[in-house]
Order: sequence, then structure tokens, then C-alpha cells
Amino acid sequence: MMYRSTRGAPSQIDFVEASLLGLAPDGGLYTPIVYPALTPGASHLSYVETAVKVISAFAGASLPEDVIRTLAEKAYAPFAHASVAPLTQVGAGRWMLELHHGPTLAFKDVAMRLIAQLYDYVLGLRGERMTILCATSGDTGGAAASAFAGAEHVDIVILHPLNRVSPTQRLFMTATGADNVHNLALEGDFDGTQAILKQLLSDEPFRRRTSLAAVNSINWTRVAAQSVYFAQAQAQLGAATPIRFVVPTGNFGDALAAYVAYRCGLLNGFDCVAAVNANDAMARLLAGEPLVRGYTHPTLSPAMDIQLPSNFERLLFEAVDRDGAAVARAYGDLASDGAGRLPQAAAAAFRTMGFSAERVDDAETLEEMRRTYAETGWVVCPHTAVGLAAARRGSEREGAIVTLATAHAAKFPETVEQALGIRPGLPDRVGDLYSRPERFEVGPMSLAFVQDRIESVVRAKS
Repeated sequence: MMYRSTRGAPSQIDFVEASLLGLAPDGGLYTPIVYPALTPGASHLSYVETAVKVISAFAGASLPEDVIRTLAEKAYAPFAHASVAPLTQVGAGRWMLELHHGPTLAFKDVAMRLIAQLYDYVLGLRGERMTILCATSGDTGGAAASAFAGAEHVDIVILHPLNRVSPTQRLFMTATGADNVHNLALEGDFDGTQAILKQLLSDEPFRRRTSLAAVNSINWTRVAAQSVYFAQAQAQLGAATPIRFVVPTGNFGDALAAYVAYRCGLLNGFDCVAAVNANDAMARLLAGEPLVRGYTHPTLSPAMDIQLPSNFERLLFEAVDRDGAAVARAYGDLASDGAGRLPQAAAAAFRTMGFSAERVDDAETLEEMRRTYAETGWVVCPHTAVGLAAARRGSEREGAIVTLATAHAAKFPETVEQALGIRPGLPDRVGDLYSRPERFEVGPMSLAFVQDRIESVVRAKS
């Protein structure tokens, strides 16, 4: 299995190199030359076995299957539920795919723990050390901090927007106590942190000098690992069952992973709703509107407060029949003019690919939290509520509707209390979180500031 850039660079690399690099030198995202052909999974397969099947297909000859099995077993051992991603019924034909049973109570744990195991294994074989850069709108940073904490061959630098994540989300990334985890709270929004990450990864001399890579959802291994739980959900509900997946959407990595599972033959058809909040970039992009750097509105579902979803680039690449030059033009225009017009064929292609979008505002989010609690007794996080509200709009359709439950409600106690008048407590396994000492540095949304801090980390470990 070989991988290439979405922006047309002719060079090809294998799965391990695509994982370690994260971003292609031309600024594009790595994507497989061809999608592997897989058969739908059987309902009796464990989550680990499904992960081995999928990741082995994407890894090809670059990683032995027995190594992938060991990495997956280590990655998912800390999960509180043996199924890793269990399905819970919330209504007639409606389900939640629970993705919050990992150590930091969010879906990002599922892929991040696997990629952390992969990095430490490969770097250990090579006798190398890397610096990982992560920009987060909330949950990715905590999952990355937890997954890489104490890693022998990795230092990780996490960028998060100051006061734009919940206090609980922040603690998961700032209170690991691990010397190899470094946190920078930048004065601005998530799109700014993500822009700095891309600039640094596109600076080839800097990247080589600091051995820099990224584990954001732009990293292909993250997408591949997330495709596993879509395949597992299809297997659990039966290979013949048509499923509409409703995905609370920010950076679009999760929804794209559903498409990847479909392209590999693991889903019975494809129907995916990107559920968005007031930051409705994906709804506009799926309608064919230009890429723009819009204002990011603070909402009750902060992990979705994104106006430039990175993984849209991979979807655009597919929509223009893998024309890397067309993708490069759109993103080049965005960089130079502030607006990247999409090829006319793209909007029509999005519709035929099976994607749609639903907008859910803060008032609807709170109402859905109340309604779900009244109907089921489940206390859900605001992001999950955005998805559940969007799912109700298609509840008359045949087949199953599966909404991704992306985070534990206890990560957003203030919003839960606003909606329900109760304040959820943390699960016992992380019950000491609020008493842990934090460590992070506040700074400007500045490329030079982040560069300086990364170089300091590298010097300290040299």
C-alpha cells in the first residue's frame, strides 16, 4: 500500500512513512493510491480483531500483522468497556455509537492510542526521536497527551486556543505530569492554531531540524483507525442493514473515516450526515461554496468550532476525480486571496457520494440534551446532542440511524448543568483529574512563538 499527496506531488511513500510525516511536503494530505478491498466484518469479531483487519490492509508490507495486533491490544487495554465502541439504542431504529470509554472520555482516544503505540514502536526500531505537534479544539489534545505521556521516543507539543476549550478538556492535556508533554495556550481560535501547525509542517528545513510530525486528524493513520468503528457498527447491526451515520463534525476527520470504511467495502451503502453547529463550514462546502477563513463563533459544542475543516481536502480530492492540481489551486487561492473556489463538478459529486449536512444551533442543542434525558435517562455531551438532534430529522427513513456519541458528558459539566440542572461527575477512573497540577504556557497566536518553544523542547532533549 502506497500513499500520495492530495495536491499532486508525484512521490509515493508507504503507510509507516505517511504516518510519521503526517503532512506531505507540498502541503497536501496523504491518501492511499487505491483503497484496499475488504469484506464486511462478522458480528462475533472483537474490536481488536476488526482493527487488525483494517489497519493491516492499509499498512500492507510496511508493518507485520502480528505487530499490528500487539499495538492494538496495548492501545485498547485501558478502555473501560470491553467492546471499545458499544452501540446503545436510543429509540426505534436509532442508536448511539459510544466512543467515550477511553482514558480521556472522547472519541479521539480510539485512534490516538493506536497511533501513539505505532510511533513509539517504529521509532524504537530506528533508534530515533520525534517531536509531535498537535493543534486541538478540545479533545484531540487530551487524547494525544494521554496517549504519548511517558513515550520513550516522542516529545509532544500541544497547541490549544486560550479559553476556547472546557476546563475539563484543558486538564486532560495539561495535567498528565509527563515530562515529554508540553502545552501552549494561544490567544485566538482553533483555526489559527491549525494554520500554524500546517505552516510549520510545510517548512521542510524546520521540520527536518526538529524531527517534526503531526497527529491531528490530517494524519492518515488517524483516519484509518477511526474507520474501524464504522465497520464494527455495521457488523453489529448486520451486514444487510442500511445505516445512516450522523457525525458531529468539526475538522471532518470522523465523517471522512466513514467514507473510507465504505470505499473499502465495509459498509452497506453510504449515507452520512455531517451535523454542524453555528460554525457550519461543512454545510457550505458540501453546497459548493468557496473555502474561506470565516469568523469562528464560540458555541456550546466547542470542539466543533472550526471554519476550515482540514479533512475536507481529502473529500475534495475524491470529488474532483483525484485531480491534485485542482485541489492545489483551491488551497493556493485560499492562501493568497482568502477564498478558494471549488471546481463546479465538486458540489454535484458531493451529493452523489452520499454526504449531507444538518445545522443545529445552541438552543436546539440544549433542547436535545433535555429530550434525550427525558426519553432515555442518558446524559449526553453537547456535541453528541448536535448529532442526535440532526438524526431526528431523518428518523422516518428505513434502516438504522447511528449517531456518534463523541464525548462523555462529564467533560462539559457547565453545559449539562445549564440544560438539565445537574452536574455530572467524572467516572471513577479519572476521578482525581481536578486535583492534578497543570502545566501550560500562554502565548500569542504567533508562528515565531511556537517555533521558539518547539526548538527549546528539542534542545532540552538533545
